[in-house]
Amino acid sequence: MARKKFLLVDGHALIYRSFFAFPPQLTTKTGQMVNAVYGFSRILLTAIRTIEPTHLAVAFDHPKPTKRHKEFADYKAQRPKMPVELRPQIEMVKQVVDALNIPQFEVEGYEADDLIGTINKKVEKLDRSLLTVIVTGDKDMFQLVDDDTHVYLPGRGKGKEDTEYDENGVRGKMGVRPNQVPDLKGLMGDSSDNIPGVAGVGPKTASALIQRFGSLEEVYDAVEKGIDDPLLTPRLVEKLKKDHDSAYASKQLATIMNDAPIKFNLKDCGVTRYDKEKIVALFTELDFKSLINLLPHDSFETSVQEALF
Repeated sequence: MARKKFLLVDGHALIYRSFFAFPPQLTTKTGQMVNAVYGFSRILLTAIRTIEPTHLAVAFDHPKPTKRHKEFADYKAQRPKMPVELRPQIEMVKQVVDALNIPQFEVEGYEADDLIGTINKKVEKLDRSLLTVIVTGDKDMFQLVDDDTHVYLPGRGKGKEDTEYDENGVRGKMGVRPNQVPDLKGLMGDSSDNIPGVAGVGPKTASALIQRFGSLEEVYDAVEKGIDDPLLTPRLVEKLKKDHDSAYASKQLATIMNDAPIKFNLKDCGVTRYDKEKIVALFTELDFKSLINLLPHDSFETSVQEALF
């Protein structure tokens, strides 16, 4: 029997992905750019139709600095400021989520990643029969994958298929186990988040080291003990020693937190009937008439209720 599924959506990751993936010519009759709103809505509705969840929630970044920004001043410092055309679209996305009667989570000081990590941990404790499927464009989420958690990445570009990753999928994509992804980032860094890692250590070397030794700590343990290993060339050892502190800080930055202070009730996230007239009116106002056919059918809503009760 197929498992019930909790669809957990990384709001800001999909908003940004959509803003840069969909043409700026997507506007309302009044000239308001809505490409991010359209893309987010299409990805969300496609995921709902594909996965058929019994539970749903969306997590958003809070606009104020996070704990990572306070601990590491350069975290994401290279990223340009939010485009002015995108800022008003975030509230519009939240209107779509609200119209679909989906719970939203946002906490000052925490990224959506950390809220998702926290919710995922709570769900695993509350109901092990649920399979959490995280919809995101961020491969950092791979670290959460296990028997009870998958990651669903929407396809990039026309004709690219959406992909759902389990543990084997993550190993094939990253070269390490899901729980080793922070160790990998500790060594190779992550330019998209301005996480430095170890200078001169790229993905292949980082992956080989983690495969060989198991974790960042064990890599450095081998270096400190002077273990004779073909991977630990004198040049690499020099790099590792030089950026010891950076490697550990980078792993910490890349590790998704699972203890964010949120009020969470699993029952509140159960899929319920939404006001179809409200969302149809909103989509019509936004000129998203093509998305109306993607809205969940009544038969789906009924089957979900049967699964819940």
